Amino acid sequence: MKDSNGLVLDIGANIGIMTVHLAQKLPGCTIHAFEPMPDNCTVFKRIIAKYDLTNVAFHEIALGETSGSVKMILPTKGGAKMQGLSHVKHDSITEWNDGIEIETPIETLDNLFGEEPIQGIKMDVENFEYFVLKGGLTILKKDLPVIYTELWDNNNRQKCFQLLGELGYSTYVVIENKHVPLDSAKHQMQNFIFIAN
Repeated sequence: MKDSNGLVLDIGANIGIMTVHLAQKLPGCTIHAFEPMPDNCTVFKRIIAKYDLTNVAFHEIALGETSGSVKMILPTKGGAKMQGLSHVKHDSITEWNDGIEIETPIETLDNLFGEEPIQGIKMDVENFEYFVLKGGLTILKKDLPVIYTELWDNNNRQKCFQLLGELGYSTYVVIENKHVPLDSAKHQMQNFIFIAN
């Protein structure tokens, strides 16, 4: 990604570790960070303030294919909150569903962004990536941003591969600090880079 060459999105920003990296690496870009879980939001704001990052726009909402509100689950195990596994409550997500339910606003990428191009997206939303992508089809077709995302090995991952493939994206993985085309028979990976052809 290049500085001052379009917006960058951190979807599923958690406490802001990747947001800080992106904001410092691309000081001329606006980094739009999305994180709906209240505890994470509190820490995120403190971290952004500590690093005095003025190029970060923070959105305390979830993203998906609809607008309105949605329930999220904060998994718990042995009394401990598993913040990093927080996810939208959805029929297609069957793991880590025991925990605290929280209601939060949800919006689509297409409703939030318009004219200014998006050059890159980092996304880690615990198995809800396909629905975020569906809510941003207009933007994806228009801007063809580079997408870096974690995808669980299940049907939702395959839907992401299919959707992005239909939009003209190729799938890559990082091996020894180089991105190489995905070879499903050889690469057992969870993190993927999608680049438009």
